[in-house]
Amino acid sequence: MSKIVALAGPTAVGKTEFAIKLAEELDGEIISCDSMQLYKYMDIGSAKPTPEEMRRARHHLVDIIDPREDFSVAQYQKLAKDAISDILSRGRLPIISGGTGLYLNSLLYDMDFSSSPGDFTYRRELEALAEEKGSGYLHSMLAEQDERAASLIHPNNTKKIIRALERLKKGEESVRQFSDIRTETSDYDVILIGLTRNRDQLYDRINKRVDALVEQGLFQEVQKLAALGLTADNISMKGIGYKEIFAYLDGRYTMEDAIDKIKKNTRHYAKKQLTWFRRYGKMKWCNISDFDSDEDAAEEVISWVRKSI
Repeated sequence: MSKIVALAGPTAVGKTEFAIKLAEELDGEIISCDSMQLYKYMDIGSAKPTPEEMRRARHHLVDIIDPREDFSVAQYQKLAKDAISDILSRGRLPIISGGTGLYLNSLLYDMDFSSSPGDFTYRRELEALAEEKGSGYLHSMLAEQDERAASLIHPNNTKKIIRALERLKKGEESVRQFSDIRTETSDYDVILIGLTRNRDQLYDRINKRVDALVEQGLFQEVQKLAALGLTADNISMKGIGYKEIFAYLDGRYTMEDAIDKIKKNTRHYAKKQLTWFRRYGKMKWCNISDFDSDEDAAEEVISWVRKSI
């Protein structure tokens, strides 16, 4: 079975540099597992790899989607699996790197998005009901049939509500959340590595990175995106660093408030990421804070992977 590496961890922990060092040492190519780096024009807020970093190692799934378009985990799964196949076909090592948990799940586990029902007549009926009576009406329909599923889907998320109702109509007694799936993929053997740091060090890195992104022009980047017609309602603009600045542009925050909110929300997100990744039983963890330098920690990770491939 073909081997691939998945390098996960919270935001600002240092995944990009570690992934590049792995790619350089082990003849690999990097596949981004970041829901924001996929989008074009969102270079600063998503902390995309720099041109110099892109020269050091080939990156896939970065800067490919227009932020005015919706994008789903099903689309990500297809693009990422295509990239994995391409890299393996050239005798190189695929290295998945990022912090979007559901995207990583779509590659580690058997999440078959093609199994969603295709009853278009029923779908049209539901869409008509949503237009006539609102998504809340559909949400109440779902709650009557599957209370747990309804509790996990926002009442305004019409698409997810319709998909859940379709699956129930197909005969599934309860809508199983994709995040609950735990059947490991048989497509390849995954070497799963988690990066972390002591909390104080990680939070300090987050705060400093936010300050650096602001200095690099984060506010101006969001203003340019707004000029393209993007609003706070676009999925791409719901990422941390974008939604807070839209609130600033709308007059709801001062600039200082927006920066503080970005830092706070990023720290909270990092905590959620760690909780998510700690559910992976086969994850081998590297606490970078335990080493004298990041370089020493990277050498240890490279050694682990080299022994496993």
